[in-house]
Amino acid sequence: MTETASRPTLEAVAARAGVSRATVSRVVNGGDGVREPLAERVRRAVEELGYVPNQAARSLVTRRHDAVAVVIAEPETRVFADPFFALQLRGISKELTAHDSQLVLLLTEGRDDHARVARYLAGGHVDGALVFSLHLDDPLPGLIHGAGVPTVFGGRPGWGDGVREAVYVDCDNRGGARQAVRHLLGLGRTRVAHITGALDQTSAVDRLDGYRDVMGDADPALVAQGDFTPSGGERAMRELLERRPDLDAVFVANDLSALGVLRVLREAGRRVPEDVAVIGFDDMLPIAEQTEPPLTTVRQDIEDMGRLMARLLIGGLEGGSASKDPVPGRSGVVLPTTVVRRASA
Repeated sequence: MTETASRPTLEAVAARAGVSRATVSRVVNGGDGVREPLAERVRRAVEELGYVPNQAARSLVTRRHDAVAVVIAEPETRVFADPFFALQLRGISKELTAHDSQLVLLLTEGRDDHARVARYLAGGHVDGALVFSLHLDDPLPGLIHGAGVPTVFGGRPGWGDGVREAVYVDCDNRGGARQAVRHLLGLGRTRVAHITGALDQTSAVDRLDGYRDVMGDADPALVAQGDFTPSGGERAMRELLERRPDLDAVFVANDLSALGVLRVLREAGRRVPEDVAVIGFDDMLPIAEQTEPPLTTVRQDIEDMGRLMARLLIGGLEGGSASKDPVPGRSGVVLPTTVVRRASA
């Protein structure tokens, strides 16, 4: 066994800097009232000794934990298999790191986990929460609201009770869907189908609404329900080919589902885009570039959405405007989308 070197103390820093312990405490905990020459001596002593502030003691002074919970309302098998979550987490992590704050990842494997997450948030372990991939019947928003934690949501919340207001970041799902369908119609396609995402999520509902905005009274048989997964895309594509074998284009709710769509069309002997044009949604690289053929899709900046979510939360905390309830009167931030054309449509 090796003997662990003792950690430098606040008193050691004070002795090195030639100031009082109280002065050191104010400097390392972000307090004010210390003249800059003295503060610089303290910072230099901290660096020379390798002093690391005690987080528990610091929290008592600052009322901050320098930690943010990221709550994903999905089981871990879905989270670690879908690149969407990796991109959003990367954006969140970059922004939190820039503000010297830690990311605490919380997943919900099932309904039993919701109370656990709510207890953790209410326990004062984090400064706020970033929550995404909510489902319409999800109790999490109400539980988080009851925990009194400042929160930013990823995606438009689906509740309409007029009581809980929310700060959220989303992309223009409905507008992006309109762009996708208009692109297909502009190619001369007339029998445009749609494979939805999971319709208990607002993003899927908005994309379906965007499809209907453009297609109007299209044959209901041209719409099949998916679930944002490759297997869901496969299943829905097979249904469409059985119901409407004459379809000549498909707007798919996301790129992962489009993987399954392309696989089924290939097995059915349908050429893409000659027989059936295909367009996805997300522009997740490298998926969209490595499909065969490369996938035309609607781009949303997933990583930037994550960064913006974290920026809104941290900005509210640092600016003093964050409260136990979501910021009142704030509408959602909706980022633009654009069609990225490749070979599939």
